[in-house]
Amino acid sequence: MKIPFNKPHLTHKEMGYISHAHALGQLSGDGYYTKLCHKWLEKYTGTKKCLLTHSCTAALEMTAILSDFKPGDEIIMPSFTFVSSANAFVLRGGVPVFVDVRNDTFNINEKLIEQAITKKTKAIMVVHYAGVGCEMDTIVKIAKKHKLLLLEDAAQGFSAKYKGKHLGTIGDMGAYSFHETKNVISGEGGALLINNPRFINRAEIIREKGTNRSMFLRGEVDKYSWVDIGSSYLPGEIVSAFLMAQLEEGKKITKKRIKIWNQYHKSFKELEDKGLMRRPIVPKDCEQNAHMYYIVLDDLVTKQKLANFLRDRDILAVSHYVALHSSLAGKRYGRYVGDMRVTDKVANTLLRIPLYYDITDNEMEVIVKNVKDFFKNK
Repeated sequence: MKIPFNKPHLTHKEMGYISHAHALGQLSGDGYYTKLCHKWLEKYTGTKKCLLTHSCTAALEMTAILSDFKPGDEIIMPSFTFVSSANAFVLRGGVPVFVDVRNDTFNINEKLIEQAITKKTKAIMVVHYAGVGCEMDTIVKIAKKHKLLLLEDAAQGFSAKYKGKHLGTIGDMGAYSFHETKNVISGEGGALLINNPRFINRAEIIREKGTNRSMFLRGEVDKYSWVDIGSSYLPGEIVSAFLMAQLEEGKKITKKRIKIWNQYHKSFKELEDKGLMRRPIVPKDCEQNAHMYYIVLDDLVTKQKLANFLRDRDILAVSHYVALHSSLAGKRYGRYVGDMRVTDKVANTLLRIPLYYDITDNEMEVIVKNVKDFFKNK
């Protein structure tokens, strides 16, 4: 039996919706299914405006343009994140300023943000790791106090909440990912959530290659032309049709993933009690979405040995990010403030366990048994 880290889930409505999109005669962007997804996501999350993109990276790049980043402008963010969080701003000449993460959630440590603020700081980027919300009340206050934009990388955060609010809807703008490794998927795909109304009109222009084509299609202008910078950030209708099928089953998917997450959590309690590993921590104000299940080991050597042990038994458990502040490009384009001790440790010791909708009880039993066997033999 080979157990992969991830297996994309099908609701079995995707192919029908894709065929329907083709029958409607439009497979380019912003057709029937894209608009349907926009309306669905706006109603579900409460955001003022949602725009589908071809990836979460594209949505983040749009936030950088909308934030009017100029060369030398700084954005404070965690180092324990995917490269797109930083790269989107580096492409505009911005400078990512990394701070350490909290020891419980591995989200940005809100207590370290203010010490990183300078005259060049334009924005704060939070990353909701594993679909668990950052301490947003405190961060919102810091952003308002210093008149900074607040941006949310909620790539892993679809359907998760902080104090009842959907992740991605609390800051000025947020970004979702629908990559095949996420809970709700379209293969590749993303969405920009615009919570500050002043960005809505320009966002439509940037997304449409810098043209006012959206206004033209609504009959607001008699022809469209190039009016701003931008790029082709739209997904095609095949992607949107696939996504719509997934969104409609989103609650069911999340419920099943949480059940799987809880089974892992219960199974690994014994090993945590013995001090052999650490399980995820979810603060009481956070409603997580079971995007992933990870365990934290004592050191890099133990993590690598466990990963190899599982791989030898056809179970794929994987590490996560190389901390950006320690990467080649991170050193070239960004800088960090303060001690990065927690970030360095978690980057070396965190191991992600297979978690996907269609994982079976038997597969989970095999995974748990082999993790426990590793510690028996250690």
